[in-house]
Formats: sequence, structure tokens, C-alpha cells
Amino acid sequence: MVQQSLQCAQRTLDFASPVVMGILNVTPDSFSDGGLYSQLDSALRQAEKMLQEGAEIIDIGGESTRPGAQAVNESEELERVIPIIEKINQELDVVVSIDTSKALVMTEAAAAGAGLINDVMALRADGALDAASQTGLPVCLMHMQGEPRSMQMEPLYDNVVTEVSAFLNAQAEKCIAAGMNKNQIIIDPGFGFGKTLLHNISLFKNLKQLQKLGYPVLVGASRKSMLGQIIDKDVDERLAASLALATMAAINGVAIIRVHDVAETVDAVKVANALKL
Repeated sequence: MVQQSLQCAQRTLDFASPVVMGILNVTPDSFSDGGLYSQLDSALRQAEKMLQEGAEIIDIGGESTRPGAQAVNESEELERVIPIIEKINQELDVVVSIDTSKALVMTEAAAAGAGLINDVMALRADGALDAASQTGLPVCLMHMQGEPRSMQMEPLYDNVVTEVSAFLNAQAEKCIAAGMNKNQIIIDPGFGFGKTLLHNISLFKNLKQLQKLGYPVLVGASRKSMLGQIIDKDVDERLAASLALATMAAINGVAIIRVHDVAETVDAVKVANALKL
């Protein structure tokens, strides 16, 4: 049975109903909100707004992972994320998540007050597994075929659900072997990360299968191109589609829903949770 809570440093998340994670990209080039929150004051105001709207996690990213995005060096990523993590931790009562694959960024973010590590590389980068384990923080392990610069170039699977499940289970086992407790691990199928629309749809239809691995599942598909492909609309016109997906995710028992539009998603999740059979 999947656990009903998660200890994130000094704060606890309750998974009795899905938790909404608000996205705060402090980058100039993220696919939806690049450049909007790269200054400390604007980032703090956005974090405060998302908290007021019902977000229980603020996920801070200093490097874009959109297809084709340019890599960011360690020092630049630290300069982007550490000041805002410190500021939010000082001023707001919310779990701060660090969206990074770099070992040193994980270590410094934990010292600055982060309560969760969210890694699109599932701790495969050099030193990341040891660094994450030493922080004592919970981790979210995401599946990605390839790497951000090339992941959408003809992704192939024999069976996407089986292969993604096997990868996430194997990475979780590595975390446990490195000293983490099983109840510190979250898994994310990685919608849009090295997957076609059909792969994404198949994974979404099998969210309950992923939950059988015994870990809370995070879904992050807010405004993504998979929705654009379905409704044929640009990124800033995908709110309704994102809410439909969040509602379905909540009905299917996911623990965390990662989104740009917090207030609307919180309302949708409340209704879905109230009506869940």
C-alpha cells in the first residue's frame, strides 16, 4: 500500500488527497514561463501567490529541461536557485522542492531549506545518488529516455508502461541500497520526456499500474506539448486541457500534481477528490 504522508525536512505532506505542486522556474528559457520569475522579488511574490492559492509544494528549477534546452553550469544554477530557496524558507510555510540533477545543487539546496529533491534524471548524474542520500531528504525519481537536448528524437519502446515501471523500480531500489528509506521515494513517469503522444497516453491510462510499485506517483503534464497535440493550441491556451488531465490524475489516485496554474488546479482536484468512487 502506498504511504499516506511524506516527511519533507521540517514539514509533512498529507496524501489523503492529491497535493498540488506549483512550478517556479527561475530560468530565462523554460517552455511556458521562462524569464518571468528570474528576479528574487518576482519569484518570491509568485511563490507567495501559489501558496495562497493552495499549493503545498513550490518546485524551484534553475535549468530548463524542455526539448532542445541548453545546459546550465553548476555555478549559474546555484546562483539562480539558492537565494530564492533561502527566502521562501524564511518567509513562507511551504515545502520547497529543488528541481535539479546536479549533486552540489542538491546539497546546497538542502542546506538552504529545501525539503524535497525532484530529479528528471532520477539520480543518475555523477554523485547525485550519494548527495541526495546524504541530505536525508525525500526524492522524486523521474523517467526520461535520452537527455533533454535530444529526448524527443524518435523515442522508441517495446512496451512503454513495462519499461518505465522497470526503470523507476530499479532506481528506487538503488536509492534504498544507498541508505534511503522506501517511504522517502516518489516516482514520476515523465510525461513528455522522451515519449510520443501515444506513449504519454498509454502511461496515463496505466497510472494505477505504476502505483502498484508501492510509491506515491507524481504527474507533471501542465501545458505540455502532449496537450497541444490533442487540442491543437499553443502553450498559453492549454489551461482547460491541463485541468482535465489534473482531474483525471486525481481520480486515478496520484499523490502529487505539478502545475503552473495552481488556483484552478486546486479547485479541480477538490471536486475530483470529493466525487472519487
